[in-house]
Amino acid sequence: MDSIFHEKQEGSLCAQHCLNNLLQGEYFTPVDLSSIAHQLDEEERMRMAEGGMASEEYRTFLQQPSGNMDDSGFFSIQWFNLNSLLTGPELISDTYLALFLAQLQQEGYSIFVIRGNLPECEAEHILGIMRVQQQQRPRLIGEDEAQTSAGYVHM
Repeated sequence: MDSIFHEKQEGSLCAQHCLNNLLQGEYFTPVDLSSIAHQLDEEERMRMAEGGMASEEYRTFLQQPSGNMDDSGFFSIQWFNLNSLLTGPELISDTYLALFLAQLQQEGYSIFVIRGNLPECEAEHILGIMRVQQQQRPRLIGEDEAQTSAGYVHM
């Protein structure tokens, strides 16, 4: 197993360890992630200012701490399950990501990694401005109909 990179946990740098283990190498340091978080903070500030620097939303935003990092080692990274059989995208927590990918692999699904420069995406801009919290997990397409026809509705 020496050919598999495994960075052990130090402090509370979960994002660093998650990314480095996922990418199989020492790609990110705390300083790298801090720099990225500060860049995201600045981009968020600029986007919020577009709505008017005198607006209540902008003033409230400026008073909030960074949503991209804090002094404990927390860095914000958001993952989504874009399974086309779901009724919509499913937010996946950092904690659940590794388990989710392992389960998919064990069930025989293919996992594709895309590297390189990707086209601009409105969703990425939105995620750069605010942290998403999913209120309800999307269901598999047809799941509601199957449960209703079976004589019960799951709530």
